[in-house]
Amino acid sequence: MHIRPDNPLIVQGDGKVLVETKHRRYEEARDFLGRFAELEASPELLHTYRIHPLSLWNAASAGMTADDIVDRLREMSKFDVPPDVLQTIRETIERYGLVKLLPHPEEEHHGKLLRLGFASGYVAKLISNEPSLKELLVPDGRRHWALTQGHRGIFKQRALQAGWPIQDLAGFRPGEHLEIELADKMKSNGKPFAPRHYQWTAAKRWYQKGEPSGGCGVVVLACGAGKTIVAMTAMSLVKTKTLILATNQAAVSQWRRELIDKTNLRPDQVGMYSGTVKEIKPVTVATYQIMTWRRSKTAQFEHLHLFEDEDWGLIIYDEVHLLPAPVFGATATLQGRRRLGLTATLVREDGREGDVFALVGPKRYDLPWQLLQQQGFIADTRCYELRVPFRNGEAVRYEQASETQKFRIASANPAKMGVLRQLVRKHRDDHVLIIGTYLDQLKHIARDFRAPLITGQTPHAERETLFGDFRKGKIRLLVVSKVANFSIDLPDANIAIQVSGTFGSRQEEAQRLGRILRPKEKPAVFYTVVTLDSKEQEFAMKRQLFLTEQGYRYHIEERATG
Repeated sequence: MHIRPDNPLIVQGDGKVLVETKHRRYEEARDFLGRFAELEASPELLHTYRIHPLSLWNAASAGMTADDIVDRLREMSKFDVPPDVLQTIRETIERYGLVKLLPHPEEEHHGKLLRLGFASGYVAKLISNEPSLKELLVPDGRRHWALTQGHRGIFKQRALQAGWPIQDLAGFRPGEHLEIELADKMKSNGKPFAPRHYQWTAAKRWYQKGEPSGGCGVVVLACGAGKTIVAMTAMSLVKTKTLILATNQAAVSQWRRELIDKTNLRPDQVGMYSGTVKEIKPVTVATYQIMTWRRSKTAQFEHLHLFEDEDWGLIIYDEVHLLPAPVFGATATLQGRRRLGLTATLVREDGREGDVFALVGPKRYDLPWQLLQQQGFIADTRCYELRVPFRNGEAVRYEQASETQKFRIASANPAKMGVLRQLVRKHRDDHVLIIGTYLDQLKHIARDFRAPLITGQTPHAERETLFGDFRKGKIRLLVVSKVANFSIDLPDANIAIQVSGTFGSRQEEAQRLGRILRPKEKPAVFYTVVTLDSKEQEFAMKRQLFLTEQGYRYHIEERATG
């Protein structure tokens, strides 16, 4: 065995990779591992990554080879990498593209059938004998297999579940032509406008010069890094009628403003489709909520027909990590249209990352948050976890509660108010967001600080007014529920105080930090206030995993209450 004690990695036989956080090559190792593995645990001195098939296939789709991974693992490891791990990496990476979906070569089958391409007769035999796939296959002459157009999505879903990542080269319908160009100047203020270099790169990697290998997939960028501009750049490349799905009404309005401000599109060409207004235009922005609305649990989804009624050439999924199950179902039938997913993190708390890969497409571009921060594109941010003990008998109530009640009791710990008052006094001259999950807790905080409160029950017009006043500096403290997790443009916000969260949701942690990531003159600080030695503290460690992987360090402080 060769021992290289100066190296930062230890690769274990079970596929876990340990990395020393104090090592001089830690950042290099973290950025390397982040391309093909997932962070599982992040104690202070030793982080644990796990190599997953899906993360390897995303790496393969982005052009990373088995040799790229194997050679660097060997070069950075303290000990010899277990041969079984190296073999698993090679076999997994090499599975990507062994099965391809191709346009049917015979004219009579165009628009009806897709041909399956196999790397070998052996692979064809394995696929044709897989029960979940066999029922979808259509004999295509004596030597080939085909697939009906309508089964394109479900086949890719099932194939991935069976361990076969499909490379879809069957191409796309163009959709109705729409002449979309990026503006040279913003209409709102007359200032020059041009996408940043990484935004152009992300759009081009997704588009791939119009080749069948491009036109679908996901772009991963930090909140505040301009994913909307990546989408507009992609739209200018494709030039087609476009449907955009966003998280809520505020996000829909924001998309419309950005499109009109930074492209040649006129206001009458950009429609909004939500619970309050239903316009269908050449570019239509709809909410996920309206697409999944139905009168009862057994009724039909009344608005999913929007996917099929128009000749869309491009569908954009904002915050694709939140894609609801019914939209997954609709997306499975839309494989002939170009698809672009946008997200700050591919983590899904429901474990459906595989469906994003199969139905929206593989990861096309991912830029580490710390690199964006170093280049000044997002704010330099410090993260603190402030731990507050129970007081006044709350600890006894907590210990006597059921396991399901303990997290709620810890999250709503009244002793947090003392720390909140300290932070609000400290940051009286800053733009502060207090973010939480539980409405009764947030109402109490809003009353205590005489601050406006925005929840899901706040009318859209009132929300827009309050957000506008915050942007203008008329309001410096705003209390917000989960509605502010997503797609809210508050460029001056520089302090976020999280008082309660959704269990161990890594995506929520990333989104909440994202509220303060726009570059600004004042320093940005993200506080999480948790109850000491409680379920909430345990879940906080899980919530922080994604941001730790991006290079953020949480400074832990225990705070007395008062």
